[in-house]
Amino acid sequence: MSRPPNQEFQEWWNKQQSANGSEDLFPSSSENSRFLTVEISSPTVAEKERTRSARQLSWIYLLKFQQIANSIAFLTSGFISVVRTANRRIVTSNSAHPRSDSRLYRVIKVFLIVSVILLVFELVAYFRGWHFSPPTVESASAEVLDLAEYLYANWLDIRANYLAPPLQSLISMCIVLFLIQSVDRVVLVLGCFWIKFRGLKPLAEIDYSSDVENLNAEDYPMVLLQIPMCNEREVYQQSIAAVCVQDWPKDRMLVQILDDSDDLGVQGLIKAEVQKWQQRGVHIIYRHRLIRTGYKAGNLKSAMSCEYVKNYEFVAIFDADFQPTPDFLKNTVPYFKGHDDVALVQTRWAFVNKDENLLTRLQNINLAFHFEVEQQVNGWFINFFGFNGTAGVWRIKALEECGGWLERTTVEDMDIAVRAHLCGWKFIYVNDVKCLCELLESYETYKKQQHRWHSGPMQLFRLCFSDILRSKVSWLKKANLIFLFFLLRKLILPFYSFTLFCIILPLTMFLPEAQLPAWVVCYVPGLMSVLNILPAPQSFPFIVPYLLFENTMSVTKFNAMVSGLFQLGNSYEWIVTKKSGRSSEADLVAMVENESESLLKKNTVSRSSSESGLAELNKLEMTKKMGKRKRNRLYRKELALAFILLTASVRSLLSAQGIHFYFLLFQGFTFLVVGLDLIGEQVS
Repeated sequence: MSRPPNQEFQEWWNKQQSANGSEDLFPSSSENSRFLTVEISSPTVAEKERTRSARQLSWIYLLKFQQIANSIAFLTSGFISVVRTANRRIVTSNSAHPRSDSRLYRVIKVFLIVSVILLVFELVAYFRGWHFSPPTVESASAEVLDLAEYLYANWLDIRANYLAPPLQSLISMCIVLFLIQSVDRVVLVLGCFWIKFRGLKPLAEIDYSSDVENLNAEDYPMVLLQIPMCNEREVYQQSIAAVCVQDWPKDRMLVQILDDSDDLGVQGLIKAEVQKWQQRGVHIIYRHRLIRTGYKAGNLKSAMSCEYVKNYEFVAIFDADFQPTPDFLKNTVPYFKGHDDVALVQTRWAFVNKDENLLTRLQNINLAFHFEVEQQVNGWFINFFGFNGTAGVWRIKALEECGGWLERTTVEDMDIAVRAHLCGWKFIYVNDVKCLCELLESYETYKKQQHRWHSGPMQLFRLCFSDILRSKVSWLKKANLIFLFFLLRKLILPFYSFTLFCIILPLTMFLPEAQLPAWVVCYVPGLMSVLNILPAPQSFPFIVPYLLFENTMSVTKFNAMVSGLFQLGNSYEWIVTKKSGRSSEADLVAMVENESESLLKKNTVSRSSSESGLAELNKLEMTKKMGKRKRNRLYRKELALAFILLTASVRSLLSAQGIHFYFLLFQGFTFLVVGLDLIGEQVS
């Protein structure tokens, strides 16, 4: 801050100069003669600027331009590479169901384009302040407005009078379906609590002793054990071993290995394993079909057509990745004794890899509720439930009476269960008996499995609807089959989940005249998630990911339901889900660590089998390491829905809708994570 000029000193100085007549020592400007100023400046910058020649400046600007051009070229090439990679992976990932997926994807893509356009329109209106005083068509006719304001005024009129009313009607319908399904879920949970509170369990008429040698072999019925498999390199050995060591008289059981493998190397391995157990005195047969038709149903149908099957009373079925305990038959067959009307005894699944990753944890929540609540309640109160396709024992007479295995759907287990129920047979579910198996660890295989599980029931519903109406069962059982078993749990559930949370909720952000209550978005789904997670209380920390992931899977389930109902795309294609070998790995480690020699001698399993098992495990590990590098894939429907939900969340942020904004934001990120294949293991 400069000092103020001293006027008195300046006047004294001027008088002294005029009196002495001396010359001015310091020249002063006539315009500013009131005070003396001394200007000191640094010539450094100016000299530096003057030292730069025109050529140097041109080189500097050329260098900067080159840097900018290189940056633009790098970003452009990177963007093009990402787009090409994404397109290649999307095409690869969606090659399984091209026709049905393309239809749904086109609809979702149009919805995304419309959402982005509406968001841009709403952003323009927001920054112009139209959310405080929106223009109307009357004001537009009374005064001259700009084009944007005129279009926005007409858009408000169209959405309020023509779009919002039908959307509100759709919301009301979905809410009613949502509440009905929620009531059904609550009733199931209450039924499970009642069973636990009263200690209700099915009773067996006979209890087989653990010591087979001291009992008469005639007391044990003839049992056929079947293992259908197809290219099961990772799990074949231990699944065969687990079935062959059943604590049951060897002359009262026969093991059928139903191999549909088209890999000659796998066929050779399975044949060698069968020969090994034949040499140990186990009655085991290897069957391979030359013409593989009907998938698993055709395989089982072919096996049941053998002449020697008539000598057996029961058949136990195990998928290739299932490992029953040695006392499995002793814990299941007794329930048929004294109950001639019982066709099926189903046991519970137990998972060796439920804590492997987030995907397996979420699957465990779903399947724990299915077995602990749905199967147990339906089995106890109405003696009917859907056969799970494995870890169950059938009465062969019941299979023959209801028509045997049919190849008309991809859910042959549900098909045979419905037909047996219509013939008057009863089912028993044993929750205390568990059979070890493994969960799918990659999203790609899980998505294929869910597509089959939700398209197959719709195929079956179309085929057996008239049979249900013409059957001789009571009208109560008919109503349970049609409205609860098929419509509510197989059709309505995926329909309202996808429509309500993936379509209607984003639409209400752009059509605020149609409102979706907060309790539908947050509170009731949260309560249902708590009920679903009760059978697996250790999974409570994953309740929010479970809720979001179930909504994300609704797009796959909805697509599968529609394709199965209307026979679209490859709804009848069976894709074998790839196993990781976790169940075999756990069993091998247990066999080595326990080294229970008495059990090995009792079940005719020698130490050499453990060593060969370890050798096979080492081969599998080397194959995994030397195989193709695993990579994540991209799923275009999930990615498109992710951008739709995130776009709607930005629109809800403009309207200050708290719960809707957070739900859309988290759900959008969940779709993004799943669409980028960042959940579970990647595939090769």
